[in-house]
Amino acid sequence: MQRNRTHRPQLLARPVVVALAAAVALTATACAKSEDDAAGDQQSSTAAADTQQKVVEPKPGSANCGIDAYGGEQLDLADATVGFSQSEKEANPFRIAETQSIKDEAKKRGVKLLTANAQSQFSKQISDVQDLLAKGADLLVIAPLNSDGWDPVLKAAAARKVPIVTIDRKINAEPCKDYVSFIASDFVEQGRRAADQMIEATGGEGEVAILLGSAGNNVTTERTQGFKERLAEKAPGLKVVFEQTGDFAREKGQQVTEQLIQSKPGIKGIYAENDEMGLGAVAALKGAGKKAGDVKIVTVDGTRNAVQGIVDGWISGVIESNPRFGPLAFQTLDTFTQGEEVPQDIIIEDGAYTADNAEQDLGKAY
Repeated sequence: MQRNRTHRPQLLARPVVVALAAAVALTATACAKSEDDAAGDQQSSTAAADTQQKVVEPKPGSANCGIDAYGGEQLDLADATVGFSQSEKEANPFRIAETQSIKDEAKKRGVKLLTANAQSQFSKQISDVQDLLAKGADLLVIAPLNSDGWDPVLKAAAARKVPIVTIDRKINAEPCKDYVSFIASDFVEQGRRAADQMIEATGGEGEVAILLGSAGNNVTTERTQGFKERLAEKAPGLKVVFEQTGDFAREKGQQVTEQLIQSKPGIKGIYAENDEMGLGAVAALKGAGKKAGDVKIVTVDGTRNAVQGIVDGWISGVIESNPRFGPLAFQTLDTFTQGEEVPQDIIIEDGAYTADNAEQDLGKAY
């Protein structure tokens, strides 16, 4: 593969992290608009720049990755072709924002961008990325559908020495060998913070349910882990008595909650691992004749509809998760391809919405 060589000075890892954080001018709000108003809100999401996506300072001893360790050559990002693989159909609001952020940043930087959408089919995503490589992608940004099963792509990229940055979900592979960096929120911590909100909302006693995200990825596993760990630590009287996947989808979340109401009529709280499932739970509760606040709901994302749900009393709290990876992903690639080290794990700092700030911060929600 022909690449454009450039020679630029090496920098220390810590300044690179600071540069990455400073470069990102994003709304630090979360992941999912509803399907019924996603298109209408897209323009406002791009314009909302009153908050920034922030990078958590890496822990001492955190690993970095550079070209010498990974393999490959320096190149000028402005002359490169970047391939972006989206995992899910863009009726999913998180994915709408995520893809738009990647496109906006590529346009801003004048970088040629190739895109593909796997439509929630893992076999298609594998073939999508192979196709992006065949079309000449020098760099890859991948939003993985699943964490496992990436060997064919990793081998193909390694053969061409194409650097990979993964966003939102982690690939189960070796960092700085199979991929350069993973950029995401701390999903275990999101689960812990959701548990804190559930404990406050319920008083720490009673039965609660979990609407699980999609199986086979680290987001679901870690958000569940953090939630259960915090309940065991702080509120052993709050028991998880129901767990079922809602696949991060509103319709499925509604269906699962309808089943929940029938099987566990005394349920006190529902932890939905994204806003869309939480909004589906609200619809199910309304359909069952419940009143706002009868069942406490805590979700993860930070969408406008979910935050409005707090204002209306149907949702107790929302933990933020930011989908706008474009600036940070491109800055990471730019830094790396200049020959500078980048962190192998880049963690985003997330906020939260509660009854205390939901109404005043509604304009910040996605």
